[in-house]
Amino acid sequence: MTGMAPATKIENADPTCALAPVGLLAELTHRCPLQCSYCSNPLEMERPNTELSTSEWQSVMHQAGEMGVLQLHLSGGEPTARKDLEEILESAVKAGLYTNLITAGVLLNKERLQKLADIGLDHVQLSIQDVDPANADIISNYKGGAQKKREVARWVREIGLPLTVNAPLHRMNIENLPNIIDYAVEVGAERLEVAHIQYYAWALKNRAALMPTHEAFMKTVDIIKEAKERLKGILVFDFVLPDYYAKYPKPCMGGWASGLLSITPSGKVLPCHASESIPGLKFDNVKDKSLLDIWMEGNAFQAFRGTDWMKEPCRSCDRKEIDFGGCRCQAYALTGDATNTDPACSLSPFHEEWAKIADEEAHKEPPPVVFRRMGGAGKKDNIPQTEPAE
Repeated sequence: MTGMAPATKIENADPTCALAPVGLLAELTHRCPLQCSYCSNPLEMERPNTELSTSEWQSVMHQAGEMGVLQLHLSGGEPTARKDLEEILESAVKAGLYTNLITAGVLLNKERLQKLADIGLDHVQLSIQDVDPANADIISNYKGGAQKKREVARWVREIGLPLTVNAPLHRMNIENLPNIIDYAVEVGAERLEVAHIQYYAWALKNRAALMPTHEAFMKTVDIIKEAKERLKGILVFDFVLPDYYAKYPKPCMGGWASGLLSITPSGKVLPCHASESIPGLKFDNVKDKSLLDIWMEGNAFQAFRGTDWMKEPCRSCDRKEIDFGGCRCQAYALTGDATNTDPACSLSPFHEEWAKIADEEAHKEPPPVVFRRMGGAGKKDNIPQTEPAE
């Protein structure tokens, strides 16, 4: 997904939103057979009877193409749980969008994958929990996923689609990073995303169980550095550092409402997929307003767009247009105020306390993981070793 054209300019638009979003994350459903302990979907997930219809998603794809969106990420939950995925994909292809299927793979068969490719799917991003089957089962609370994912990866390459392997990293699998890299090479992936998880939504509930030590994190830096050199020309790496051990935060979505937008299963349009965790934001719905109007004028999009909303130390910081104060959702989750500097930043007054908590949690015996409870496909295969969700 590299080498894409630059963002499209929207004529007669306010300078703060003059460029169309490069990417659209379409969360087609929150249904998923897995119950990953770090799930970034909201604590209160949307039910199937609230999901946008086929025609409504088709309208979204048409609007996205018209306003200049370039990349479409079909996600969830598990997007293949939608029986109309083919129809939605076809409308996206007709709209001229580059299409990426983000999937856990466990609901796919080769015939359906081939059909998606025939319609025009451009890319598959396969998420894995670990390459150790037993540990993968524990992390996802789902049995047998690791073997099925290997099969899906093989099908993707046999069909001729580009493949990215996405491996969220945390305490429960961090020691297996070398094996994860080997796995990506074995299955023929062109890209490996190794992202230390971000602690909001369900992951925040499990932070003490998932937080790796600083020493373990530093090992991953060396491992990735060596692998990048060794596998140059074979595997491209996207390595996302953990916020809790950073000096400066990552820019929130590349800058709030500057290049990406997300649509929930029921049609709410969000500046980032976790933004519903911030109280007071008003989210428009594609059932009521056009995607373009929401992008340009929506309350949630204007809330933290640009830099005028900032207070100190961000307001006078020479990095304010580099990292935009970091993650707004994380700032709210950890400080109670979404306008505060992300505590991941060393300049935040909350940073020292925040880093101390992370270090203490990482060195303690991890508590039991709490899994969410939501029915759906795969429920019968859930591993029983879990506490009830709060």
